[in-house]
Amino acid sequence: MLCLGLSGGLDRVYENPLELPNTFLHDGAAVLVKDGRVIAAVEEERLNRIKHSNKLPSSAIEYCLAAAGVELRDVDRIAFYATEPYCNAMLERLFISQPEISIPLNANLLLRHLLAAEFGTEIDPSRVSFVGHHQAHAVSALAMSGFEESLVLAIDGCGDFLSGLLAVGSGTEMTELMTFPENNSLGLFYLETIRYLGYGLFDEYKVMGLAPYGDPARYRELFAQFYELSANGGYRVHLDRIGPALLRNIEVRRKGMPFTQQHQDVSASLQEALERIVFHILRHYRESTGMKRLCLAGGVAHNCTLNGKLLYSGLFEDIFVQPAAHDAGCALGAALMVSNEAGQPAPRERLQAVYWGPDVGSDDSIEQELKGWAGHLEIERTADVAARAAEWIADGAVIGWVQGRSEFGPRALGNRSILADPRPAANKDRINAMVKKRESYRPFAPSVLEEDAGAFFELPDGRAEYPFMNFVVRVRESKRALLGAITHIDGTARLQTVSRTSNAAYWELINAFKSRTGVPILLNTSFNNNAEPIVDSVADAITAFLSTELDGLVVGSFLVKKRATTLESWTALAVSLPPHVSLYRVRAHSGRERQETVCEIRMGHSSQDSVRVSHDLFEMLMQIEKEAVLADLLARVTSDRTRHEALVNELRGLWDQRRIRLHPSQTARS
Repeated sequence: MLCLGLSGGLDRVYENPLELPNTFLHDGAAVLVKDGRVIAAVEEERLNRIKHSNKLPSSAIEYCLAAAGVELRDVDRIAFYATEPYCNAMLERLFISQPEISIPLNANLLLRHLLAAEFGTEIDPSRVSFVGHHQAHAVSALAMSGFEESLVLAIDGCGDFLSGLLAVGSGTEMTELMTFPENNSLGLFYLETIRYLGYGLFDEYKVMGLAPYGDPARYRELFAQFYELSANGGYRVHLDRIGPALLRNIEVRRKGMPFTQQHQDVSASLQEALERIVFHILRHYRESTGMKRLCLAGGVAHNCTLNGKLLYSGLFEDIFVQPAAHDAGCALGAALMVSNEAGQPAPRERLQAVYWGPDVGSDDSIEQELKGWAGHLEIERTADVAARAAEWIADGAVIGWVQGRSEFGPRALGNRSILADPRPAANKDRINAMVKKRESYRPFAPSVLEEDAGAFFELPDGRAEYPFMNFVVRVRESKRALLGAITHIDGTARLQTVSRTSNAAYWELINAFKSRTGVPILLNTSFNNNAEPIVDSVADAITAFLSTELDGLVVGSFLVKKRATTLESWTALAVSLPPHVSLYRVRAHSGRERQETVCEIRMGHSSQDSVRVSHDLFEMLMQIEKEAVLADLLARVTSDRTRHEALVNELRGLWDQRRIRLHPSQTARS
């Protein structure tokens, strides 16, 4: 029994985006389940390179099918991560606002048409299911927890006109206790507040990292106006009060402005309010149901500070957080729901690893890919990659590490990671500035050998397995000075324990670092820059390596360093445009009574995410069909070398932002 779960959008990557509310249809993914077991899963963003992709997860579906050696016609059930009435209502809302768009107002029909167009096979309506959004969240956690019975809490922004549910799970069945309406959304409560801190949708985790710098007492009384706690675990949030109150009481931060103590205190008060509400709900239902275990899913379950507080509270004997708790995880839940309906439930086993994505490939294929960049890379094959990489890190290098199958979900768990020595506090600032290009306060996670975790971190009840970076735990006070790069300002860290059984290659690397330094820990952050999702392929890794200041790259059995490049090494590359990028020449006002023609490159079809480019570069890019060698394009524009250098630098700036692709020519490689 093959069941395919889907999340994401209802249009294709090269089409106009459906202008639906931004909290609907995002984080596209595909998960393929065989007889209740996951055999392949990947987020669409890893493949189409659009962060939080709201497109039909075509590439993710294609990968899952290829991993199983099947075609779409072989799949027994296909499940989408929202109810059909909800999707139809959104499509109707779209039609009212954009009547010029010609699409079916039936979501089932639209999905089947899209799949038929993409995969060349008609889909019988009986094979397609639309499942409850929050049920999918909840099942994704319950089915992977290994618990025979537990309380299940799914909370996020919104979906299916709700913002979450609470249930009791027993065996493979789940009994709902209550649902949370959209106007009581804890996800929207958080989101509405952070708008006044210069952040928006998908930035919630940044504010969670900022909160420890603040004092929650300063705005505690103010935040008390934004929510009420009532009997029997009830609560109410007042989303309409947040904006007016914050406008009167704080200096609103705009994106890019510095953070003041005021902003830090607001972050701390917000985090405290969220924790207080969730604890209020869970305390009541822990007592009324008698459930001793807890499953968490939904976007709010990525608040690992909250999860850590729950862990230390002792309220539950065990807590399982589904590692892809955001909407991509609904694809997992949807697949498991229809598999269970068909008599093939997930086995009652605790999830140990989520390395379900595409494999990096054989050493021979990796070598071929690397050699295509001969003008830019020095490569060395080694028989002991862990020892050599550990030596690099111990000597102060910050490296990209790419091995095996990619992780499902938002965390780099040792297969698509940037790694560094966890000891020098300066490494935190260095990586934030030179690689991630993000706020300096943002913390990094430690990866520790499972068997050594208790010696460095305070682990409740002696439990040593925290493989998914889902919990913030306390660094032992005696180790905080040693672990300067991964210890947050409040003495905590977002922990990942590494098992030799689950990830032998990563365990060997950390163990090799331990042999050199006595420290069984590495600083681990996702391998990407600020403009892209986590890398997935070797090509992605090379691009990220060359467009950041990483010291080295380790992929498969290869150690990779950068060569000093020349203009010729850059112009030997080919340039192409991603499917979601468009070129526009428009008239724009440059003064009260003056207009000029400007050239833009846009992500999608909206001018809201556009970058202006020079006329010469625009003309070059307009000549590309599939790809073109850069030297050939430059020759058509000018013969002046100085102008060539300027255009290459402009192009590299767009490459850094992932608005164009630079790569070895397919023609040359074939």
